[in-house]
Amino acid sequence: VQLQASGGGLVQPGGSLRLSCVASGVISSIDDMGWYRQAPGKQRELVAVITSGGTTNYADSVRGRFTISRDNAKNTVYLQMDSLKPEDTAVYLCNADVVTPWAGSLFSRAYWGQGTLVTVSS
Repeated sequence: VQLQASGGGLVQPGGSLRLSCVASGVISSIDDMGWYRQAPGKQRELVAVITSGGTTNYADSVRGRFTISRDNAKNTVYLQMDSLKPEDTAVYLCNADVVTPWAGSLFSRAYWGQGTLVTVSS
């Protein structure tokens, strides 16, 4: 299983970006999918998470500005980021709890994407 993130880039304060993350491989189902971020010199933090049923949760710092969504048919999670601030600058990483079949059983584990850089600067 691989997670491929895309959509990062340079944007001015107040601007918008949309991140995407596609899971590929032998997948039975995907439970929670989420986005984390890590800024230079800081710890990785949860940005937003969405369950397979569509329930969402956000970090206080992005609530009201960011929207997480997913397309289960495409094994894809999105992060719409609006009203971006310089403090949103970070590498954004996607995460997914993927259920895979093997030897007649199902196994669940967390997978990480490679990260995509978001820079908010004028």
